[in-house]
Amino acid sequence: MCGRFAMNKETDELITEFVASGGDFRDWRPAYSIAPTDPAPIVREWRDEAGDLHRNLDVANWGFRPSWAKQGGPSPINARLEGVASNGMFRSAFTGQRCLVPMIGYYEWEQQPDGKQPYFIHSGDDFLAAAGLYAARREGDDWKITFTIITRAARDASGEIHDRMPVFLTADAWDQWIAPEKIKDSAEALATLDASSSAIASTMTTYPVDRKLNNVRTADPEDETLIARI
Repeated sequence: MCGRFAMNKETDELITEFVASGGDFRDWRPAYSIAPTDPAPIVREWRDEAGDLHRNLDVANWGFRPSWAKQGGPSPINARLEGVASNGMFRSAFTGQRCLVPMIGYYEWEQQPDGKQPYFIHSGDDFLAAAGLYAARREGDDWKITFTIITRAARDASGEIHDRMPVFLTADAWDQWIAPEKIKDSAEALATLDASSSAIASTMTTYPVDRKLNNVRTADPEDETLIARI
């Protein structure tokens, strides 16, 4: 699974990288530790009533909550690639509400005799873009966006620590993935995700980081030493 990740880029950098228009980012601060329920930037596309296409950088909360979800129900942070196209929780979003989740890397833990050791897993590139799904639901007078990250069986260095990893996309697959048009061939889309994420997996490296990351309540999200190699 992917249960914590880092995204330390500023809004302007994200807009430039993903060629998106900005939304309201008063609540977004670059963070080295993003945990479930936390806000994080996502990139999505949508069409207005005139049919014009918009690509937005929005802040969404991590934990998928579709509009039909019951209060107190599950808010999954991950969706397994193997069943995302058919799972009732994600099927509709897979068809037409897909997004990119920018990050610079993610964390996994290894159980050792003296406790859990965190590792930072990243690529040589400044940006990684994980395949995600999003949902929007009305809460009072506002709309709240939530998201989940698609995961797959880990490959290469990512598999040294944990058996799952995010599905990362190569830049040439971004446009196709976030296009708002309905997916007609789910098998083809899944094959693209598999091939693209396998290519990114070959560039990943991992190293141990300080165990202060272990306590999500006390780890300062703005502490850049969270990703420092020990």
